[in-house]
Amino acid sequence: MRKINIFDTTLRDGEQSAGVNLNFSEKIEIARQLEKLGADIIEAGFPAASQGDFRSVKEIASLIKDSSVTGLARSVQGDIDAAWEALKAGAEPRLHVFIATSPIHRQYKLKMTKEEIIENAVKTVKYGAERFPVVQWSAEDASRTELDYLAEIVEKVIRAGAKVINIPDTVGYTTPLEYAEIFRYLKEHVPSIDKVHLSAHCHDDLGMAIANSLAAIEAGASQIEGTINGIGERAGNAALEELSVALHTRADHYEAYTGLALGEIKRTSDLVSKLTGMPIPPNKAVVGRNAFAHESGIHQDGVLKEKTTYEIISPELVGISDNSLVLGKHSGRHAFKSRLDELGLSVEGEELNRLFVQFKELADKKKEIADEDLAALVLDEKLSKENSFYQLNSLQITYGTNQVPTATVALKNGNHEVIQEAATGAGSVEALYNTLERCMDTEISLLDYRIQSVGAGRDALAQVYVKIRYQDHETSGRGLHQDVLEASAKAYLNAVNRVIYLGEKEKIAQ
Repeated sequence: MRKINIFDTTLRDGEQSAGVNLNFSEKIEIARQLEKLGADIIEAGFPAASQGDFRSVKEIASLIKDSSVTGLARSVQGDIDAAWEALKAGAEPRLHVFIATSPIHRQYKLKMTKEEIIENAVKTVKYGAERFPVVQWSAEDASRTELDYLAEIVEKVIRAGAKVINIPDTVGYTTPLEYAEIFRYLKEHVPSIDKVHLSAHCHDDLGMAIANSLAAIEAGASQIEGTINGIGERAGNAALEELSVALHTRADHYEAYTGLALGEIKRTSDLVSKLTGMPIPPNKAVVGRNAFAHESGIHQDGVLKEKTTYEIISPELVGISDNSLVLGKHSGRHAFKSRLDELGLSVEGEELNRLFVQFKELADKKKEIADEDLAALVLDEKLSKENSFYQLNSLQITYGTNQVPTATVALKNGNHEVIQEAATGAGSVEALYNTLERCMDTEISLLDYRIQSVGAGRDALAQVYVKIRYQDHETSGRGLHQDVLEASAKAYLNAVNRVIYLGEKEKIAQ
């Protein structure tokens, strides 16, 4: 059984998904959960891209001890310097440096010759290896690169000090047979290939990211790159939860395994979904709501007689529990804390006290508190700390079939001033957002608005996700409440507060 290293790029490539904008606290929460999941390498971001990215990569590198933290760098000395400053305090600082190698990228993007690209790659790998114990080198668009040229540059960067060679299918173009052949060719034509780990990074543009990743493993790859829920540029990346469960379920065929804690998969998937605002499709493999649902009478009959007739993955394997402990308004602090611990939600001290009060308030309105409710409460508490310039004091909405919807809102700002305004709109949400915009006395554009329930039932919590443009910044926000309009207000304020918070941090940094 070969060990396959898992390189998680949810925080870098995953965050490049259209509409996703994670803030500092959210990245920290995801990084901690990825460490619990057992990711071997966590790509925390692109340190040279912005001060915000640099800060989050640096903080993640200092906090995470059981995974190697890496940062992306172009084949540029300044990028490598930024990555070193951000990562040097990590348990195992690792550099991920890349340059494109395909003819189309050489001609149109880089405007460089083959020789110039080799010279640049060798120079920057040597420079990185003087600082980092591990340098990973990637040939961007490798799957559309001439095999003889790819073998030539790979040999030279290995001699320069690269310890991991990544062969990306950057645009999701290749097929499993073609992709496997690239790895076999390199193993046969690169003299120093046995000195490095070979890595696969696949995109899902043609729906083959997982198939290509598995083909790479069969051809000798010992590292797979991907994201949780398969999020990422365009159609996304290989979904790591699918890959790890495929290797586990078909260990007889692949004779390979990952070190992931499979019982943490569902929790990790849900966290990433909530924080990115990207819902998990019901039919999503491994983690979708319907992944373990059986509606066909024939299937139901088979499963009742013997689960393995139609169920090759057990829900418990990926962390879907059928624990019968139900929390309600009579539950005490001990039961509350015990359930949080079972769910892997680490909360202590004053934070626990605040959450218990919120739990009791919710339990007075909601008959039963589900695990999804607890996770949502904890997440809402953790991520609200830094975003509180504007706070909602009161909210009143008037709506009727023959009336103009009207909202009246009172806010308290960071100067402890109460602002009260009223406005109308074509609907209740528009009236509410028109009022909030008037409270802030500035133009705010609503770019996206989504709502979903947390759990089931009429008394379920509403979770609202918004994306706005405010003060020339695009940002997202989330709100949680039983009332959909109050959740909508909280999401809008959360997004505005993020921009204010980031502005304050930038001033401090200057």
